[in-house]
Amino acid sequence: MGREATAAGKRVTGPQAFLLAGSFLITLGSFAVLPYMSVLLHQRLGLGLGTVGFVLAVASLVQFSGGVAAGAVAGRIGLRATMLVALALRTAGFATFVPGLRSPVLAVGALALVSCGAALYLPANKAYLVEGATEAERPRVLSAGNSAFNAGMALGPPAAAPFVLGSPAVLFSCVAALFALVGAGHALLPPAGSGPGTASAPTGNGASPGGGTGPSPFAATVLAVYVFMFFQHYLALYAVPRTSAAFYGAVLMGYAGLLVIAQPLLSGRIAALSHRTAMRVGFGSMAAGTAVIGVGGYVGIGAGAVLMCLGEIVLFLKNDLEALARSSAPPATIFGRQRLAAGIGAFGSGIVGGQLYAAADAAGSARGFWAAVCLQALILPVCLHRRRKGPGPGPFRRPGIKPAGSRH
Repeated sequence: MGREATAAGKRVTGPQAFLLAGSFLITLGSFAVLPYMSVLLHQRLGLGLGTVGFVLAVASLVQFSGGVAAGAVAGRIGLRATMLVALALRTAGFATFVPGLRSPVLAVGALALVSCGAALYLPANKAYLVEGATEAERPRVLSAGNSAFNAGMALGPPAAAPFVLGSPAVLFSCVAALFALVGAGHALLPPAGSGPGTASAPTGNGASPGGGTGPSPFAATVLAVYVFMFFQHYLALYAVPRTSAAFYGAVLMGYAGLLVIAQPLLSGRIAALSHRTAMRVGFGSMAAGTAVIGVGGYVGIGAGAVLMCLGEIVLFLKNDLEALARSSAPPATIFGRQRLAAGIGAFGSGIVGGQLYAAADAAGSARGFWAAVCLQALILPVCLHRRRKGPGPGPFRRPGIKPAGSRH
């Protein structure tokens, strides 16, 4: 498993290849059931919608904010062991859903186990992928991992749709078995840093290609996810009445396919951008996307989704790379912080988005909602950039490392 494979002159280790395949299977299994959780809790177990919303909100908070704990756990027991613990928790959680289909208490407990496992797994997974990778290799490895996750997210819900209400016990049993098998494969991985060619790569040089460091990657991630989640949460509400459910489904599938294919292809160019330039490109694309969505119609909604996808590709990858480049902390800790930033952004978007859409709808102009999101995508990054330019300590730099503006 530690042997290296070479494709098109680019080195991919056996453990990395396994993790990429495992990332796809893990997300496929998770998204075979998690998107339908509200239906199962409400329709099958009879929980009120208010209770369901509270349970899902807490579960989301645990998944995002719990990522911070992954760094501490990985520092104590190692990356491989952290992933094994995470997968054991998720396997136990999905298995508990089988008896939980008759007990709300067991179902909520099962969701808690799954959420805790998800919080631990992703930062450790990303940290293992970039272990020993040079800064030139990181964009390719991280983008491939993101594509694997996104492919699973896209295929999971349609694959499970025929079984969710008719045979949920079978579905949960199959997902639990899948996680157990993937976990067994993780047990065969070498400890991080023990494989060939895995000498530790330096982090924390504070450099950004093209000059200038730009805003904090943590703050930029908060803002990027904040803007993106307006699109994620409210496109269906806006698009389906104006087009059709079938068209909306096609947009989602096309979006996922573009994300999976385009990010690895663009990863080198994204890495070469300065953080400031990436912010301009990414938020500019999101602003244009929401503006075009507001125009409405099949063309406007489809083109807007493409622009939003470009913004997501640029911002999410660049912020992770920038966080790695600026910090001396272990990668698992860095990715845990980035996960927390995403949770804060998603939470803020959820709080603001509902009120904003309701106000626009009450005014008889849902297009006004997208105009407001567009303005936020244009104005908020400027405010963040100006705040960063104020007095304060600069980014961490190790002794002997070139200052910001040098090439990675």
